[in-house]
Amino acid sequence: MTGPGAGRGAAEGGAAGHAGDAGGPAQYTSEPRPAAPDRNGDDPPRDPKHDTAEPSDHPADPAPEATGPGREDLGAGVGREDPGAGVGRTPAREDGASRGRGAAPVTGPGPGRGGADVAAAGAATRTEAPPSPGDVVERRLHPVTPLRRAWAPVAVLVGWAVHDPDQAQRQLTRLTTTHLLIGLAVLIPAAALYGFLTWWFTHYAVTDTELRIRTGLLFRRTAHIRLERIQAIDVTQPLLARVAGVAKLKLDVVGTGKRDELAFLGADEARALRAELLARAAGFAPETAHEVGEAPARQLLRVPPGVLAVSLLLTGATWGTLLAAAVVPTLLWLATHNLWTVLATALPLVGAAGASSAGRFVGEYDWTVAESPDGLRIDHGLLDRAHETVPPGRVQSVRLVEPLLWRRRRWVRVELDVAGSSNSVLLPVAPREIAESVVARVLPGVTVPAGRELARPPRRAARCRPLWWRGHGLAVTDAVFAARYGLLRRSLALVPHAKVQSVRLTQGPWRRALRLADVHVDTGANKTVTARLRDAEEAAELLRSQAERSRTGRRDAPPDRWMA
Repeated sequence: MTGPGAGRGAAEGGAAGHAGDAGGPAQYTSEPRPAAPDRNGDDPPRDPKHDTAEPSDHPADPAPEATGPGREDLGAGVGREDPGAGVGRTPAREDGASRGRGAAPVTGPGPGRGGADVAAAGAATRTEAPPSPGDVVERRLHPVTPLRRAWAPVAVLVGWAVHDPDQAQRQLTRLTTTHLLIGLAVLIPAAALYGFLTWWFTHYAVTDTELRIRTGLLFRRTAHIRLERIQAIDVTQPLLARVAGVAKLKLDVVGTGKRDELAFLGADEARALRAELLARAAGFAPETAHEVGEAPARQLLRVPPGVLAVSLLLTGATWGTLLAAAVVPTLLWLATHNLWTVLATALPLVGAAGASSAGRFVGEYDWTVAESPDGLRIDHGLLDRAHETVPPGRVQSVRLVEPLLWRRRRWVRVELDVAGSSNSVLLPVAPREIAESVVARVLPGVTVPAGRELARPPRRAARCRPLWWRGHGLAVTDAVFAARYGLLRRSLALVPHAKVQSVRLTQGPWRRALRLADVHVDTGANKTVTARLRDAEEAAELLRSQAERSRTGRRDAPPDRWMA
């Protein structure tokens, strides 16, 4: 296998020769994309009136009020600025005469730019004259959207039938052909009218500081999404959407659990809108933001489908669910001879087995990671294509997962936790050397500790967890807090000191008697990494030292960058 071989923490180009002992004909491919021409001299100057990166003599406009359900507290994610959201420190922006990607870096709490191929950047150039700063132009979604929303009345009937199947069966037996035709004649126009009205009363508009989404026929709802609060914007295309040439825009916003979305837009329009939103959030003037386009990207690696398939076959969870789907229904049939009981048990097990094997293969097919000045871009999917961005500076922790059957091939799976984002997988499978080089790009300056650098718990920990205590390990470097757990399925979690929000020490009665304790490190993504079964004195010292490292790490860390 050959990899990109680029990244901090690994020698430049060294990763290309790794994993040659993995076997198999499949190869990791690295296909660099041609870099876009430097646009430093061509980028228009920023308009200080609309640039949130620099102080201004004019007071900031108050945040508009959101109406309707789902936006009761604007401070939760869209109404006001939270200088420490997700990172525990105040982001800053650097001064510069231009916003070109090769010019002075612009930093801030926003996400990475990009998510689609550079070839789609041409869609951002529009022929019409840009509106004046004071104008707010409302736009509608793609005309195919009513077909998607027209299914709501039908879904209500299906839900009623599932909720009360006996009553539904009795009503269906009473229906005659005439009644059925009349019902269809009423239901189909009603569904079409509902889809049309929901589309007609849905608008979105991009202002100097926010994205507004207005929906609702009887109950109006207006979402005011501040551009500087956007973490990431993903473009997804389900199978039918790809056929129709449309795409869905999903937005991750700081402080909100629910992702706002625009479904559906034309595929080119979705990518152009995504580029425009991120350009405005980066500080470009509204008059020129729609002309910026997407940042150039260079492909780092691509996971071959053969390697992905073999990795799923070598995963214990896949065989476990398949075995359960085959054995449990058989035992139930022998014990009860009740077909409904067997079906009620078999269907969920078969679904879980399919999701853990075929579902993952379809979702992670053609996994490609590319690097842009704004962060790492991820494209994947066989039927439903997704274009995601890993927001730089927002990654709170990274996990390297190593199942038992993968260790001979030195394969790992890289997962991550991002504040305010649902992106959770960075690499579904990759040689360890290549994975470490990619981790070094997500966490600059971080080197993944080797297995021999991880300190095991004391031997008396075997009284708490016989045999399994050997899977735990701990390493604290100048950059990260690293904790390993698991014996058959090892997982090494890395938390940069600057991302630690709190440190806790817990000790139950039995562990207190054995002079053992656990140290918990909480991150900004509401996740916890735990160093288990540590010596009590070591844990107390680790609690004090980690609190100091976190404080100095947040103070000395550079601002979150999303344009370099």
